[in-house]
Amino acid sequence: MILILLALALAPGIAIALYIFYKDQHEREPTRLLIKSFLYGIGSVIVTLAISYSILGETMVFGARTLWDYVVDAFLVVALVEEFSKFIFVRWLLYPNKNFNEPFDGIVYCVMVSMGFATLENVLYVMEGGIGVAMLRMFTAVPAHATFAVIMGFFVGEAKFLQRNRTLYLIIGILAATIAHGFYDLFLFLQYPTGIWVGAFVSLFIALWLSRKAIKIHQEASPFKEVEDSNP
Repeated sequence: MILILLALALAPGIAIALYIFYKDQHEREPTRLLIKSFLYGIGSVIVTLAISYSILGETMVFGARTLWDYVVDAFLVVALVEEFSKFIFVRWLLYPNKNFNEPFDGIVYCVMVSMGFATLENVLYVMEGGIGVAMLRMFTAVPAHATFAVIMGFFVGEAKFLQRNRTLYLIIGILAATIAHGFYDLFLFLQYPTGIWVGAFVSLFIALWLSRKAIKIHQEASPFKEVEDSNP
């Protein structure tokens, strides 16, 4: 039973990572570097826990009852901390790498890090909650983390190849991912009115739509595509 739960917990993150790998149509990243990126994502869980307990430990709201409490928990305590923890590894370990040589790579590396994070998180939840939790998170939480990563990665990829305003685009990337993540969590955290949780699925659908557009834009912007087109 434990092996079945483990397989269900690992499957969605690995499947999404492979999906993004094959979407990198023009100049794929080294497999070894992608595996390292995935492991960085696992490490980002430790960063998240360190920030949450050492910095936010005394300010976290438990048993929140006001809308503002839920907003703080969703956008700051959870979304910003988690997205920042992933961003650290992307910005300072992967962004300078010589293999980051086209805009789409921003999406690739952000997703790989995010799937490492989401996979470890998923294992912890599934081992505690069982098959029902595994099936639910397979189609919600793990894909949600992927969409947040694509959104961040789009701007990280833009920043890498701009001549100016690079820092601005990096900030926009982490903020955009945090906003998408925050709205998703907020609707899940809210208990009233009844059925408000449906908003989480609406926000996830919007994030998926934006992610598809972001992937297509960076695929078309690849400098390697121009080389391929000029050498039929």
